Amino acid sequence: MEYPLLTCAIARSTKVLGDSWSLLIMRDMLCHKHSKFKDFKASKEKIASNILTNRLKSLLEMGLIEKLDPEGTKKSTTYIATPKGMDSLPIICQMYLFSIDSIDETLLDDMQKNIKKQIKCDVTLFQQTKISEYKIFVEDLREKLKLSKLALKK
Repeated sequence: MEYPLLTCAIARSTKVLGDSWSLLIMRDMLCHKHSKFKDFKASKEKIASNILTNRLKSLLEMGLIEKLDPEGTKKSTTYIATPKGMDSLPIICQMYLFSIDSIDETLLDDMQKNIKKQIKCDVTLFQQTKISEYKIFVEDLREKLKLSKLALKK
């Protein structure tokens, strides 16, 4: 989806990633390796099913995510980030850094404390590591899909 009348880069970015649900879906995808509707639905922010459906559709249309197996069943649909979607990780990290110090650390669980430590120590390394791990995760998903399709043919 293009926005030819938006010549300001910030306006375009907010049009694509301006709602919190889209960024949270991308966060869950890139940082927590969520790929199924039920994974996103189980996120602690408790997104409503209809909103999740709309945001996934929007992210697909904007080219930030793709369906790994578009011909599969609705229940088996797996979503993965495209390279354009992976480019949202630095934005997510900067938003994280913008507000993390305003959250009482006693409210964070161990995983959140670990992420805070990693990002604040070296945000570039955090981003590189997450993208590298995510690419491996996607390749594993692709391989499993390929193997399951081969098994169905036999």
